Amino acid sequence: MSANIAVVLSGCGVYDGAEIHESVMTLLALKRQGAAYQCFAPDIEQHHVVNHITGEEMAEKRNVLVESSRIARGDIKSLKEFKADDFDAVIFPGGFGAAKNLSSFAFEGPECTVDAEVSRTVKDMMASNKPIGALCIAPAIMAKVMEGPELTIGSDADTVSALETMGAAHKLTDHGEVVVDEKNKLVTTPCYMLDANIEQIADGASNAVKAVLKLI
Repeated sequence: MSANIAVVLSGCGVYDGAEIHESVMTLLALKRQGAAYQCFAPDIEQHHVVNHITGEEMAEKRNVLVESSRIARGDIKSLKEFKADDFDAVIFPGGFGAAKNLSSFAFEGPECTVDAEVSRTVKDMMASNKPIGALCIAPAIMAKVMEGPELTIGSDADTVSALETMGAAHKLTDHGEVVVDEKNKLVTTPCYMLDANIEQIADGASNAVKAVLKLI
């Protein structure tokens, strides 16, 4: 029987939601490596909406679950429905949504809060001794929820400092490299935290998925 993986999205678009390349490449890697998946997202309002051409904030409101459904082609569930017993692992793609919607890391750094359902999801998987994957900036969530995890966001000095302030042990990494915290069953990879192209994102997502599946 194939592994069943939950993928938690944070909207649709790098500046205010889930990073689309990272999300799609994660889903593709899961299928290519023989796993099944179900997408989830919290049913909450986005922190804000950004015009992805200009980078400017727009005067409108959007819902994280509704926006995430664009990536999932409508096959998505509210994170409130997530049950750790139903899945072998969970993966969080990156994008600013992880730091703006799933947490407040983009605005508050080490003093950030994490969405209650996101925190529950991580803690329930940890309590079940099941693997967690986090791409790009999503490891910031793990630094806040876990105690002293070993992880990576690549090499950005300011972000590394913030994660270490939260108690994380950071490892510098390059394109496609993965850090595996065996104790916490946490897999992280930098993706677009580095200056990357879509091929390098595919490599990172594939390697992270492979490492997550290996921990099951």
